[in-house]
Parts: sequence; C-alpha cells; structure tokens
Amino acid sequence: MKQFDLAYPIAADAQPEHRAQFIARTYGHVAGAVMAFIVVEYIFLHSIVAELMIRFLGIGRLSWLVVLGLFMGASWFAHRLAENPGSAGRQYAGLGIFIVAEALVFLPLILIATTLANDLLPLAAGITGMLFLGLTTVAFTTKKDFSFLGTALKIGGFVAMGLIGASLLVGFEMGLLFAGGMVVFASAAILYETSQIMHKYGTNQHVAASLGLFASVMLLFYYVLMILMGSRRD
Repeated sequence: MKQFDLAYPIAADAQPEHRAQFIARTYGHVAGAVMAFIVVEYIFLHSIVAELMIRFLGIGRLSWLVVLGLFMGASWFAHRLAENPGSAGRQYAGLGIFIVAEALVFLPLILIATTLANDLLPLAAGITGMLFLGLTTVAFTTKKDFSFLGTALKIGGFVAMGLIGASLLVGFEMGLLFAGGMVVFASAAILYETSQIMHKYGTNQHVAASLGLFASVMLLFYYVLMILMGSRRD
C-alpha cells in the first residue's frame, strides 16, 4: 500500500491509540465537510449563484457537460492538494475546493427537489445516513480489506461517465434503473474508501481520507435524491 510519510504509518499498522485518533479525526472531518456543504449550498440557493447556474444550464445540454468537466477537474485538483502530506493548508484548501464544487453540482438538483416537495431533502439525507451507517458498520466489524473494489470502481466510473455524457449529447433519459445502479456504485465506493482509511492513508492524512469518504457519501446522496424525485414525479 502507498505510504506518504514513514514517520506516520498507515492506520492498520499504527498503535491502537494513534489509529483511534486518526479514525476519529477522519470522521469528524467528514461531518464537518457535510455541515460546510449545507452552509455553502444555502448561500448559493439564496444568492445570484443559483440564477446564474440556471441561466447557464438553460443554454443547452452541452452546458451540463461543461459543468461536469469542470467538476472533474476541480475534484482531481482537490484530491492532489488534500494528499499533500507536507502542508496542512493545502490539504484543507483541497477539501474546501471540493466542498464548493459539490455544492455547485448539487445546486440544480436541490432547486428542483425543493419545488417538488419539502420533505425530499431530509428524507434523502436520512436514507443516505442509514445506508452510510450500515456500510461503515460492515466495513469495520468484518475488518475486511475492500481494496479489491478499486478496479471495478474505476471501470464502473468510466462507464457511468460515458453513459451520462451520451445522455447529454443525445438527449435520452437515464431513468431510475441507472440511478439505482449508481446507488450500488456509491455504496461500493463507501466500502472501498472506508477500507482505504485503514490501509492507504498515514495517520497524518485525515483530511485526504475524509475527502475520499465525503465524495462517496455525496454521490450516494445525489442518486438517492434522484430516485425519490423520480418516484414523486410518477
């Protein structure tokens, strides 16, 4: 496994008290990232950002491709910053960039969800929280290394992005079946990222570890919300 700083062993090899501190910091940062996302999203919803996003997406289907392309670029850059072991400032800058990028990508979906029903967002958040708790419990109680999911997730990610790109170019609806598949994909990503917390990151890399897990949780939330919205429309 990759180890960034020999002075800080990966969590699985660390002393129990150091491992426990690392895990607590990581999940504390995930919770903090979720709270920061809510705050940033609220600011966007009540500012000119929401109007500008709607106008831009109204230009045409290709505008969504631009948004997704920018999000992927921001995500890559954020991960690179967060995995810098020598600078806490860069690590937190990476996490902050990713939170803002997530808030922008979620903005259109949340605008639509709030017009459909007031209970959609808390319901989606509750379902996501229960799934996350269950998956985290499985990962820690079984003590299984889910790193083997990495290759499948990479392939699945490319397939998903290809399908999304094709749907935007051609104009066909992905439907609830695709959203359900993405919920399974995001669940596997949570298992993988939880395993990575123990088997990849040094005990000084709680920011990078939290970013990876936060990204998977938000992906799960996105498609849980999509499914709930689709069911309400039907």
